[in-house]
Amino acid sequence: MTPEPDTDTEPQAGRARRRARRPRPYPFGLRTRLVLAFLLVAAVGCGTTAALTYRAARNAILEQTQDTAVSALRDQVDPLVISLPVNADSLRDVALSIARQGKPRPWRVYAEYGTLHVSSTDRSTSSVITPELRARAQARPGTPHGSFQRVVKNGTPYLTIAVPAVFRTHATQGTAQPTGLVFYAVMELDDEEANIEAMVSAARDGALPALAVALVPALIASRGVLRPVRELRRAAHSMGRGRLDTRIHAKGSDELADLARTFNESAAQLERSVAELRNAEARARRFASDVSHELRTPLAGMLAVTEVLDEDAGSLDSDTARAVRLISAETGKLAVLVEDLMEISRFDARAAELHTDEVDAADCVRKTLQHRHWTDPAQVVPYLEEGIRARLDPRRFDVVVANLVGNALRHGAAPVTVRLYAEGDELVTEVADRGPGIHPDVLPHVFDRFYKADQARTRSAGSGLGLAITLENVRLHGGTVRAANHPAGGAVFIVRMPL
Repeated sequence: MTPEPDTDTEPQAGRARRRARRPRPYPFGLRTRLVLAFLLVAAVGCGTTAALTYRAARNAILEQTQDTAVSALRDQVDPLVISLPVNADSLRDVALSIARQGKPRPWRVYAEYGTLHVSSTDRSTSSVITPELRARAQARPGTPHGSFQRVVKNGTPYLTIAVPAVFRTHATQGTAQPTGLVFYAVMELDDEEANIEAMVSAARDGALPALAVALVPALIASRGVLRPVRELRRAAHSMGRGRLDTRIHAKGSDELADLARTFNESAAQLERSVAELRNAEARARRFASDVSHELRTPLAGMLAVTEVLDEDAGSLDSDTARAVRLISAETGKLAVLVEDLMEISRFDARAAELHTDEVDAADCVRKTLQHRHWTDPAQVVPYLEEGIRARLDPRRFDVVVANLVGNALRHGAAPVTVRLYAEGDELVTEVADRGPGIHPDVLPHVFDRFYKADQARTRSAGSGLGLAITLENVRLHGGTVRAANHPAGGAVFIVRMPL
């Protein structure tokens, strides 16, 4: 059964409203982006602070250790009285003595004098001492300030120090003279590296709690920022559903408050404009309806007079007969226009109703063609599928078929083909002509009221409302109508209505 307009369109509108109200998932919505941005700033701040703190603390620890070690080695080497040439046994004793007094922890001491290499350990030299350190120590042998270098060997950090031994004489007035003897001290930095790693671990372990703590103000801030946005979204949805009196409570003096005030001003202006347009539309509909009703009575009298004049036209002279027939034809067109205007006004006022009945669709089409005397095969060729039972308003379906066929005969070329068949649960009616077709620019407007394809044409054979009335009648049945150009040439109108 074909549903009434209210029972068909309202559920669709209700479903559309429910879809509009249904919250959509936003995996990367504004709230998520704000929280992530806040956490990113917090993470960058924590990371930067930790990196700077780590760098400063690491340098302070290593510099303190190396300064202490260099100073201690220099203090022990500087007062040594070296008798040249030196021998291995005495030099080993000196190395052992220096090694026992290592600060801040024991060293391994190596002494090099030319080709003579001795140490405080079993090995006479160390692979940790690099050629660069030897080159720096021997570059200025008369300056006992010492040189140092940090070296990582097999994953173990070392501090290597080089201090050349000098002697001073009265003849040189205290000037330090090189001896060619260099003392090297090697000390592991495991404790310092352990302290540095402990600082890194503490910074890493404190980062996650810091981010967790930063999440709380992030959520609070995002909630405060998004509250006006959510209100704006709800207000926009409400206005989209037709509630133009929707307003947002604006407070504060920030950008979001200005946005809310701007929205309120725009909504108020829109409400006033829509109210004016609705009033103007209501006045226009009322005017068309009133004019149509007022014209019906005088037109009825005019039609009666023209019928009498048509009967007597044969007894009148040629000029008077031609004028009488012209008046009769124009009066008939005016009567059709008035009836069409009244029909359109009923659609606009939502007063049009369906009076459906179960009918034979093919029989309805045949009756429409017979009543209009469109039975000549040279004019109209029907291809009707028999036995189709449909729930239709016979009068309105007659108007649909008559308007489409009349339009095809008037603006197209014969023969006009009328096809009727069932497709699924739909009744399909196709009306095609053999004319030049419809220009692509005109296709979107063929169902507009009083639309003229040729703008220079001031008069038409019909009222200009036939296709608009056809569209409204099809919609009233819950169907659709579409205009197109047939690939073989000519225009085709396809009407689909539920069975």
